[in-house]
Amino acid sequence: MHGAAAAGTALVFPVIVPARVLGRDAPSNTLNIAQIGCGRIGLTMDVPGFMRANGARIVAACDLDSRRLEGMRQTVARHYKTSVDSIVGARDFHDLISRADIDIVSISTPDHWHAQIAIEAAFAGKHVYMQKPASLTIREGRLFANAIAETGRTFLLGSQQRSWEQFQKACAFVREGRLGKVTSIEVGLPGDPGGGSTKEMPVPECLDYDFWLGSTPKVFYTEDRVHSQNADLRKAINSRPGWLRCEQFGAGMITGWGSHHLDIVHWGMGWEKIGPKYVEGKGVFHTGGLWDVHGDYDITLTYPDGTPVRVWDKFPNGVRFIGEKGWMFVSRGAAKATASDPAMAGRPLKALDASDPTLIAGKPSVVLYPNPATKPGRHHQNLIDSIRANVPSEVPAETAHRSCSACLLSWIGMKLGRRL
Repeated sequence: MHGAAAAGTALVFPVIVPARVLGRDAPSNTLNIAQIGCGRIGLTMDVPGFMRANGARIVAACDLDSRRLEGMRQTVARHYKTSVDSIVGARDFHDLISRADIDIVSISTPDHWHAQIAIEAAFAGKHVYMQKPASLTIREGRLFANAIAETGRTFLLGSQQRSWEQFQKACAFVREGRLGKVTSIEVGLPGDPGGGSTKEMPVPECLDYDFWLGSTPKVFYTEDRVHSQNADLRKAINSRPGWLRCEQFGAGMITGWGSHHLDIVHWGMGWEKIGPKYVEGKGVFHTGGLWDVHGDYDITLTYPDGTPVRVWDKFPNGVRFIGEKGWMFVSRGAAKATASDPAMAGRPLKALDASDPTLIAGKPSVVLYPNPATKPGRHHQNLIDSIRANVPSEVPAETAHRSCSACLLSWIGMKLGRRL
């Protein structure tokens, strides 16, 4: 299974002292993090997020591409002004979750690996940070949420919009009742293009491709199916990987961005532990090339109280709550989480807007997250704060599973083209 990566860099296993050995009140009490996945999201979002966090330190990295693994080890070593040899390197994530000196695993892999690594890490006694979406299927999402609950580990999903001030305000204002009864909700997010080369290529020596495929069917290697092998590692990592556009590994933008926006819908409406009752709609799925995720789509999810949530690629990229007293719209504005985030045509959107400015004036009276406060924009810090206080994070496992399930039901609705 691991033959393709055998020529990669030798593994290094320095001694690390875990936080629990030092004790909660030890002056040097620092939670040790293992970063699993050293690609675009890991390097540009999750590792920088944890490097800024207080009370934690990245001490290990794992990737099935040895070039990316070594690039990450060098990045981490430079940040902490230490030697590369002091940063543990592994190709197999089991080598890290089995270590007693690791307290947290940060999962930034392709979508088809998310749930499995989270489940195994939780049963190995690790706290878990995981990129969205929570799972590739609804069933594995339920298994993942149950595993976190059973083990009592602290979990945080990478739904960082919950840590952005405009989303916190919008959801609090909606719950406060400023719109009166919410009658409908609109969610806008982009689609993906077709294309991608179907030409079979030799597997790069740096990549353990069989292991990378994981539980998905065995298919021939081509660069557009995985990620860029550009000789310039920085350019290779910063480019949008092809697996995002292959249904074998993910559902496309409906989970890629939909996990963010439907999570905000659930948060604003207090639907974090429920899901839609009906789904119906349509979607266009690309053919003729390698990439086969959806392009244009139009989906309506109806929740148990009768509120319709329309998810459509023609809406502005964000969430619009529409109520008896007007509407409120929240988005990322001009901000991008990563440099390769897709942009929608037209003028930059306002981060927070409303039909009447008074609907979004002042401070909300509703407190959405009563546990230890994390400063706006410091999403990764919330996991550290929550572990120390022994309280749920801003996006616990059940919440993550429910928002992902709404996305996957939307995908099923696209496929069926009828009411479910």
